Amino acid sequence: MSSHYWIQAPLRADRDRLIRGLSLPPLLATVSAHRHLRGPYTAVGTLLRSVAPEALRRDPELARRHRIELQETTPELAGLVPAIHRPLEASATGPVAVSRYPARLHSLRISHGLVDFLESHLGGLGEAPLTLVVHDVEHADATDQEFLAVLLRRVPARLLTVVVATGPDTPPSRPGPISEDLPRALLAHTERITAPGRVPEPAAAPPAAAPTPDELARAYAESDGVADDPATVAAYEALDPARRAALHDARAAVLVTMTEAQPSLRLGALAYHLERGSARGTAGVEALRWAQTRCKYLGLYGTAVEYGERGLLLVEAAQQPDAWWEFTRDTAVSLAAAGRAEESAALQDAARRTSVDPAVHMKLAYETGMLYARHFSPDKRDPGLARAWINQAIAIASVLEDPQERTFFSVFNRNGLALVATRTGGTDEALKLLDEGIERLDRELGLGERSWHRVGLRYNRAQVHTMSGRLEEALADYAIVMAIDDDFSDHYFNRGNILRRLGRTEEALADYEHALTLEPPFPEAHYNCGDARLELGDIEGALAEFDRTLVLDPGNVDALLNRAGAHAELGDQHAALRDVAAGLDVDPGNAHLLTLKGRLLAEQGESGPALDALGAALESAPDLAEAWAVRAEIAFGAGDLDRATADFDRAVGIGGGAAIRYNRGLVHEAAGRFADAVSDFAAVLAETDDEEARVHHASCLRAERAGV
Repeated sequence: MSSHYWIQAPLRADRDRLIRGLSLPPLLATVSAHRHLRGPYTAVGTLLRSVAPEALRRDPELARRHRIELQETTPELAGLVPAIHRPLEASATGPVAVSRYPARLHSLRISHGLVDFLESHLGGLGEAPLTLVVHDVEHADATDQEFLAVLLRRVPARLLTVVVATGPDTPPSRPGPISEDLPRALLAHTERITAPGRVPEPAAAPPAAAPTPDELARAYAESDGVADDPATVAAYEALDPARRAALHDARAAVLVTMTEAQPSLRLGALAYHLERGSARGTAGVEALRWAQTRCKYLGLYGTAVEYGERGLLLVEAAQQPDAWWEFTRDTAVSLAAAGRAEESAALQDAARRTSVDPAVHMKLAYETGMLYARHFSPDKRDPGLARAWINQAIAIASVLEDPQERTFFSVFNRNGLALVATRTGGTDEALKLLDEGIERLDRELGLGERSWHRVGLRYNRAQVHTMSGRLEEALADYAIVMAIDDDFSDHYFNRGNILRRLGRTEEALADYEHALTLEPPFPEAHYNCGDARLELGDIEGALAEFDRTLVLDPGNVDALLNRAGAHAELGDQHAALRDVAAGLDVDPGNAHLLTLKGRLLAEQGESGPALDALGAALESAPDLAEAWAVRAEIAFGAGDLDRATADFDRAVGIGGGAAIRYNRGLVHEAAGRFADAVSDFAAVLAETDDEEARVHHASCLRAERAGV
């Protein structure tokens, strides 16, 4: 039986010998994941530079479908795929002037898109399996770790055998919330082969002339800090600091000439050498600052934090206040965006103790307010403290000397206050703040200035309108936003949700589907497509969407529930019960899953286990009308009309719909309570045009009039 492999040994040479001992399919590629080489997506980029040109030539549609993940992970492929279109940034002078930043899970979506791309490529090569060997995974950036975790889970070894090679220790889990964890994936999906010590190798003739220590040290520098041969590492570490810096300078000079053709070097080897060279305080700082800004722009927040922390080691606030603040600000913001709010708060507190610059304190006050409004864990969020910090930011903004900066930051900070207001139900206050901000920017700033923030204010106003049920007003704001910024998937996803609430399901489905063309695959959009298709009666289409949702997010309980319901609708009770069981493994007390389980078991004639499941559902959610209704149906089937009536009464009293009223009408009819039955069937006919309800209504009305 084929398997993925996890090779553990102290040195690269040892791991190579263990790999040579395996019986593997033909090689697709051997890559290193060491972050020193290319930073984020080092392994991914090396693999794609090898296979993507041929894959895109053979199937040009892959270029359109995967343009985002290919360009963002491997910029060397930009000329082979359609450009990413961001209208608001078309006139920007650099990556700092951006209209928005991606969600925390954007990198996970990238990983899924890359796996889709590889599956398509491998499918085009034929049915024979291939092998991917990935070295130095213990030194991989979080992005490569995430990709490998998804790859190991999703792609069977019979299609692509993945060999992950690491040192003797398990790679550590990334800090912060993790959806796809590499250590867990290695334990779940690989065969582990470990050599705790050196692996013996056949005796070889000694080299004609052993390299000198200086040659070994130069070899280490030219490996970009990846070589792990003990003699090579020792020779490098034995150098005096000036000689070591000179080696890094020499290697950086070579790499600079390569970056135009290979821009990903700027995120890896070039930054690595410049921060260790003789100009680390200038060129090194600039290289790390560029890398941090680029990663924040791409939503690679954990990697942006790492670059920021490296940068802060090279600067002093007193000597380089601008660089210190830029590293500090973007590191704090990236920590919060990465779900590491406590670390962000600590860094912000340290910055407050360091700086006396009013503008710095204004921006820190805003960011701390956001921690209390949205980033801290729910038990630590505090709208009152958030408001206090945002008010401080507003107060400082009001006394800024530059009139344009004063206007912009006054509006920007009040936009944050609007968010705080929504956390306590103050949607009217939020709308007032946003309306005033839009009017002030239009009045006091030029037409083309801060256009991204003008759009952001309207986007936020659309969200507040949605929260407060002003759906038509929300659609009007989205129309303005999307006329300017039409390439953002969230706009279409959010508008689709509004259209669903308005009963415009076909239009909502079109928006969800369009959102999926603007972002690598994400489960929420596929789930909503499935839910909309269910509403439109397209059961097969809904099943396909829920299947896709669960490929991307296997533990999605709502998708398991809806897919189980779709299977049941199509008569496949075995598949439905399998999904119910999978959902209950994730959420054992889920009342909706337990209710569906009860219904399915009852339909199989297993009344006892069905009632047990329904009892558990009602213990978890006593006001779940559907559970009472299913229990009533079981009682009705057993001839217990009193129990059936009582349970249906409970379901209707909670708010059961037409179907429950119809079934209660049948119980009343069977019990000879024709007036009650007429009332229930009349209520059904007031909502639907159900022919069977019409027949029963007429029959019971005749019986009532006849005094039966």
